[in-house]
Amino acid sequence: MAEVITRLNEAGVHTGLGAFSPPGTRPPLIGLAVPEDFALPPGYVRHHQATDDGQRIEAILMFAPGFQLLDAQQQPVEMPKDRVVPPELAPPGLPIRRIVIPPPAAGPN
Repeated sequence: MAEVITRLNEAGVHTGLGAFSPPGTRPPLIGLAVPEDFALPPGYVRHHQATDDGQRIEAILMFAPGFQLLDAQQQPVEMPKDRVVPPELAPPGLPIRRIVIPPPAAGPN
C-alpha cells in the first residue's frame, strides 16, 4: 500500500487513497489516555487514531485547535506544538495514564 500511495502522490493525486500518508510514515501520537466517559472541560478534545494495520488505539487527550490555556494569574500557558496534553496540564480528575500502542496484528498464516 505504501508504494501505491507514494506513486499516487508523485503523480499529483492527493484525494482518495492519495490523501493518506503511506504506512509507517506518520507514527501515532503518544499521550494521556482519556476514557470515553470522562467529561472534557472546554478546550480539550479526544484524538482517535489507528495503527497502520487498522487496530484502534485508545483516544489521547489534546488541546482543541485555537485554545489557549491560562494559569491562575490569567497568563497564557505555553502550549505544546503538537497540542498533546502533558500530565502537568491535564484537567482535574483525569487518571494519568499513557496509552500503549498495540503490537502489529498477526497476518494470515
